[in-house]
Amino acid sequence: MEIPFELQIAVRYLLAKRKQAFISVISAISILGVTVGVMALIIALALMTGLQQEVRDRILGSNPHMFVWKAGGISDYQAEAEKLRQVPDVVGAAPGILGKALITSPTGEAFITVKGVDPALESSVTDIGAAMRKGSLDVLKGSHDDEVGTILLGTDLAAQLGVSVGDSVRVLTPQGTLSPMGMVPRTRRLRVGGIFALGLYEFDSQWGFVSLDVAGRLLDKEHADFIQLRVRDMYEAPAMAAAIPTQLGSEYIVQDWSDMNKSLFSALWIEKMAISLTIGLIVMVAALNIVASLILLVMEKHRDIAILKTMGASARSVTLIFMAQGLIIGVVGTVVGAALGYVTSYVADRYRLIRIPIDVYQVSHVPFTVLPLDFALVVIGAVLICFIATIHPSRQASRLDPAQALRYE
Repeated sequence: MEIPFELQIAVRYLLAKRKQAFISVISAISILGVTVGVMALIIALALMTGLQQEVRDRILGSNPHMFVWKAGGISDYQAEAEKLRQVPDVVGAAPGILGKALITSPTGEAFITVKGVDPALESSVTDIGAAMRKGSLDVLKGSHDDEVGTILLGTDLAAQLGVSVGDSVRVLTPQGTLSPMGMVPRTRRLRVGGIFALGLYEFDSQWGFVSLDVAGRLLDKEHADFIQLRVRDMYEAPAMAAAIPTQLGSEYIVQDWSDMNKSLFSALWIEKMAISLTIGLIVMVAALNIVASLILLVMEKHRDIAILKTMGASARSVTLIFMAQGLIIGVVGTVVGAALGYVTSYVADRYRLIRIPIDVYQVSHVPFTVLPLDFALVVIGAVLICFIATIHPSRQASRLDPAQALRYE
């Protein structure tokens, strides 16, 4: 296969030696600029994408995809759960009761969210069963028969209280009993039946799981507050949430995970775009280096350009020579930068190199996820920017007048 002479000349100019060696140095600096820009952009996108996906997965592991309330309350949660399971693409349904409480132990105290669950159904809508580190979710099944109820605590909450499986805690709720002294808050002693780690600091430090019966007595509630649903495709949850009231009746009120966490994911998306645009300026600066290097090359090679034209080279061929040179710089820099960015992201994610405060960011390390679409957009965008940077210097070279260039040679 014969290589076009325009490409041969472009490569020769890039690898210039001796007195034109400064051209090779400028070209190398331009390649380095593109490499650094592309590498930084891929790492930044991988960081924000990984953080967004990690937080989303942990939120959805701790929470169901949808919450369903019913006007007038849910008197028979078994029937309602079975009814909602008949909705297409619903794979799990379970009741829930929520309330606030103060939990105390001999060595600590904390305000927590008490969640009453059906242990036989809860694992179908959340990952609590798989998240148990000590004990199991099944210990809640017999807690309504015990004089002392059972509670499951998160790892951080258990550490704060200084308790482990088998220890006792006291739970104080605002709902109380009326006495001659007024309303007396209700206190109940519970036994720690298990410790879980859902991966989100908010849940592991502030949530306690009890059975529906225990939650009903603690919070003075006779019926479940809502039905939790898990669907086959979490991205279809918003559409299903809008369709359920139409299918089952207007008395059903549904809220999906994307609506409940809209502000969080909007903030993460805005941060991702802001970081991408900011670091993308590095690629722009690298493109300016390409412009500068090509302009210098045109000035240096004006005699060669004139000779090429007198030998019959067309303006198009001259344009292609300098465009090819700029594209070689852009493609080499982009390929090297993309490869380094991908490898760096993989290593940082695989070995969890960057640790962060879990109580601030909800995760213990910075995750990196390189999406194929993001990777492709960065590579294509960088090459396109480098190509655009070659247009002006290449056109200027093609307009060079051979007579003027050779007059003083």
